Amino acid sequence: MSATSGIGVSPDLRDVFAAALDSNSVRFIKVSIHNETLVHDLSFAVANSLQDDLPVLHDALDDNTPAYVLARLDDPPTDWLAIFYVPDSAKVRDKMLYASSRNALTKSLGSAHFTDSLFATSKADLTPEAYAAHKRHQAAPQPMSAREKEMADIRAAEREGGVPYRGSQVRQNVMGTGVGLNWGPEVEEAVKGLGDGDGSWLVVLTIDPATETLLLSSSSEKSVHELSTALPTSEPCYAFFAYPHPSARTIVFIYSCPSASPIKHRMLYSSGSSGVYAAAKSLLASSQSQVAGRKVETSDPAELTEGYLESELGLGDGEQKAAPAAVGSGGGFARPKGPGRRR
Repeated sequence: MSATSGIGVSPDLRDVFAAALDSNSVRFIKVSIHNETLVHDLSFAVANSLQDDLPVLHDALDDNTPAYVLARLDDPPTDWLAIFYVPDSAKVRDKMLYASSRNALTKSLGSAHFTDSLFATSKADLTPEAYAAHKRHQAAPQPMSAREKEMADIRAAEREGGVPYRGSQVRQNVMGTGVGLNWGPEVEEAVKGLGDGDGSWLVVLTIDPATETLLLSSSSEKSVHELSTALPTSEPCYAFFAYPHPSARTIVFIYSCPSASPIKHRMLYSSGSSGVYAAAKSLLASSQSQVAGRKVETSDPAELTEGYLESELGLGDGEQKAAPAAVGSGGGFARPKGPGRRR
């Protein structure tokens, strides 16, 4: 699922990119966000190889302003590299806006055209040397998650022989620490960016079951009063909500698992929630905002009111303390009814 920010691609940018696909003479297309729209800023012609053409971007990019750059590859020249330039010194709001719009850009122009991507936080990441290092990294074997590494070790032990297969113990080890989900750069950036702001912001994550990879579903400014309608009602999700309140600004981890969710999805999200929470706490350890000391869990996103959050996090009296607990509330999930008595 792509990130949603409400930002669309302008007709002019569509035309510029379509013309570039036909001509094979355009090396770079710079794209910016103006008036809530992705627009074409500048274009640069092919002069040498992509690696040698990169220095032209140093004058085209601002030290403190994010931008996207679409770069034509050398081999084959029909493929494109999507460069996401978000300087560390950029405003937090701009960082979040560009992070949540990058999928909309490539999807609107045709995801099949973009066979590689590059994330840059300074102009130093866009030098010929930096790009050469990027290509070496792309060619290297991909790192395995903790779960993939453990399963590889098990298969290796079985091949070598002499090591008894302990099925129940292996199963316990894999599930006992939670599923080792992969974090994409945009997910990590979105979660880490929450710690630097001063307002309320919501980051929603989902899991691609095929690859066990965390995906950025949305990243947007939301008030606590909008929270109950901002999460999906038929699929599980993880959400990080930056919640300013009188005593501090707290980042709350929310695990939402609606009762209508498919069983397989419920199992996957349930086993991965502790790992995601722990990883996020590590990412945000040095941030200006504090991470809530406990997770908030719900089987009904509609109950995520301000009073409910305050009650769950111990921030105040909260409306949930004054009202009787509803079925499925109290930070957990509703217990299913037992089978009826057989006559």
